[in-house]
Amino acid sequence: MNYKSILNLLGILLVIFSLSFIPPLMLSVFYDEPLNGIFLYSFLFLITLGCLMWFTSRQKDLPLNISDGFIITTMFWVVLAFAGSIPFYFFGLNASDAIFESVSGITTTGATVIVGLDELPKSLLLYRQLLQWIGGMGLIILAVAVMPTLGIGGGQLYKMELPGSHGNQKLTPKITDSAKALWKIYFGLTIICALLYLLSGMNLFDAIAHSLSTVAGGGFSTHDDSIGFFDSGLIEAVCIIFMLLSAASFAVHYAAIFGGKPLKYFYDSEFRFFLSVVISIAIVILIFHTVNDSYAEFLLAVRTSIFHTVSIVTTSGFTTENFSLWPSFLPYLLLVGAFMGACSQSVGGGIKTWRVLIMVKQAYKEILNIIHPNAVLSSKIGNKVIDSKIAEKVWGFFSIYVFIFMFLLMAMLGTGLDFESSFSSIGACLNNLGPGLGDIANNYKGVSESGKIILCIAMILGRLEIFTLLVLFTPAFWRR
Repeated sequence: MNYKSILNLLGILLVIFSLSFIPPLMLSVFYDEPLNGIFLYSFLFLITLGCLMWFTSRQKDLPLNISDGFIITTMFWVVLAFAGSIPFYFFGLNASDAIFESVSGITTTGATVIVGLDELPKSLLLYRQLLQWIGGMGLIILAVAVMPTLGIGGGQLYKMELPGSHGNQKLTPKITDSAKALWKIYFGLTIICALLYLLSGMNLFDAIAHSLSTVAGGGFSTHDDSIGFFDSGLIEAVCIIFMLLSAASFAVHYAAIFGGKPLKYFYDSEFRFFLSVVISIAIVILIFHTVNDSYAEFLLAVRTSIFHTVSIVTTSGFTTENFSLWPSFLPYLLLVGAFMGACSQSVGGGIKTWRVLIMVKQAYKEILNIIHPNAVLSSKIGNKVIDSKIAEKVWGFFSIYVFIFMFLLMAMLGTGLDFESSFSSIGACLNNLGPGLGDIANNYKGVSESGKIILCIAMILGRLEIFTLLVLFTPAFWRR
């Protein structure tokens, strides 16, 4: 294990992250807000610390193995949680709230402890949105794109950090080119989303701010009422489109944009399965609302059902109303959809659609084996046969996921929170969703300090897809 390489890369990543303080600093100066000192000193502190870490550990060759990749990825998200909390703390939040807000931002969870967003300084609102945008694609992916200019290879980090990746997936033969392609797509979607929000009726600030969190699959808003503040079907339509695009695999985006295959979205088995689940849940919710006359107008029921289904299943977390007050099983149906989450190699959270699809295929194969015990059967996704090792890994991940969920749920219940709130808060944070049910339907301010620590752990576990963090606690890892 090369500790010098780890320290060096953490320094580089901190330097890159410190640049996120510049836009809110400029905004605070423009609006003559009192936060310009906070952002200025935060920027100077982090860039100085990062430069010192980089300078004291620099060397000609920075060899990185898989162990280093696990440590750097995990340590960076933990360090980033504390670094990102600095402006919140000096703004007036206590330490646990500041760290919670920071972790929620960078993991694109969207859970918040802040009440009164409409009255907050614009610079702090922009900073919250930037945290989600940086965390969406992952700052480490950006670092991988520039590492060759520093004489560093980033293959191990790419494999650790790529959201929802399965296997050694690369968009291009070179890891660096893949990282650059990801950020080009990500940045392009953000620009287009902002323009469409602007044309749909948002002011310039809200359009930019919401595009950052929409494309990141985050859910932070500049208003307490989230997207419902605008009360615009056109804005909701733009939001739905980009939530779906953010939940799609960036490998599919790459094939459609750079590979000249725009129909790839319709041919991709994972994305088709994902859309079928979203449509099915939306239809069930719409039928139930229609039967129970939940809305005076049918079109409003359609609009609300589709928006919240897309928002929750993609783990974006935007809302137009308090869906936790919906009757019967509907809030829980949405929460169950969020457990599946977005597609592989997307910015969304959850277990990921490809894992759920593999488990469904394998379960169906087992049922057929019971009916035809002598038959030789195989599971396929599209035209590809599912490798038995991949299936084993998926079931292994799912079993660990269930164990971790139950452990965190017991811990949350131990803080005194009721079962509904505890269950939904762990589900929302572990799946990087944000909004929950019960006492945390609107915000997480009422959760105890110990509860917020538990939820911060859940958010980081969800963002790192569990194994990346848990592997550090195994003795075998440190004996490598």
